[in-house]
Amino acid sequence: MKQAAITIKYDEEKLNAIKQYMGKKDADLEAELNEVLGKLYEKYVPQAVREYIESRENVPPAIQKANRSSAKNSANTQTALDD
Repeated sequence: MKQAAITIKYDEEKLNAIKQYMGKKDADLEAELNEVLGKLYEKYVPQAVREYIESRENVPPAIQKANRSSAKNSANTQTALDD
């Protein structure tokens, strides 16, 4: 699955404290943030949408590309028919 980067602003002193104390417990900040994002995803994204996204992960990239092209062509054809 393609990854996206998130940038947030947070108090620098607090962030340094988090890193310092997580380091003492061999905790990984990025892993912890990913876990929190996963919980937000489960909380807000409907189950049916999550299942659809998960089903798309198992489709080879070549088929995904073909499906996108097919969907674009269908949309263009429908627009032409509407005109």
